[in-house]
Amino acid sequence: MSIQETNTRKTIITILRTEGPMSAGDLAERIGITEMAIRRHIATLERDSLIYPTTIRQPMGRPAKVYQLTEEADDLFPKNYHSLMLDILEDIVRVDGEDKIKEIFDQREERLSAHLNELLDGKSLEEKVQTLAEMQNSKGYLAKWERKDDGSYEIVEYNCPIAQVSKVYPETCSCETNVFRRVLGTDVNRSQCLAEGGSCCVFKIHEIEEPQA
Repeated sequence: MSIQETNTRKTIITILRTEGPMSAGDLAERIGITEMAIRRHIATLERDSLIYPTTIRQPMGRPAKVYQLTEEADDLFPKNYHSLMLDILEDIVRVDGEDKIKEIFDQREERLSAHLNELLDGKSLEEKVQTLAEMQNSKGYLAKWERKDDGSYEIVEYNCPIAQVSKVYPETCSCETNVFRRVLGTDVNRSQCLAEGGSCCVFKIHEIEEPQA
């Protein structure tokens, strides 16, 4: 894919974001390329689940086919959620004190653990590790898991969607580790942390050996 093609598709997405649904003909005229060329870009964007066609009624004639952005396309635009979250947590500390932050994350730990325990019930430790990594990956953590030669497991997260919050409130990291420990029912240690300057977050998981009779 050429840089020009990439830029054209970015332009299409930006136009649909700022000006709303638009037909292929209107997009071609707006950008200054042929309708045949615009349809090629539209096909690629549809394939990538970034736009989809819909029809709108017109005062006269047949309904018009227009294109608009999908929810997936919304992720392409910058977000500033971490600033909002930091502001909210700062206000909570100001009003109720720092102990309230711990209480909030304790409640979050309870809620997440209960939810995950239902999903992981009946699975082996390896199945739980795999499912947990897949769930983290679906949330944007770029997670992967593997079984080590010594029989232990490792979950590695190469991205942290809440890293900016975690740098100020390390309770978020402790909460995640505690949830992993509770739902896996075994020993979990975090050996690296993105929020603390690591290149990734690494969770080492060791199965607890049953005491011999």
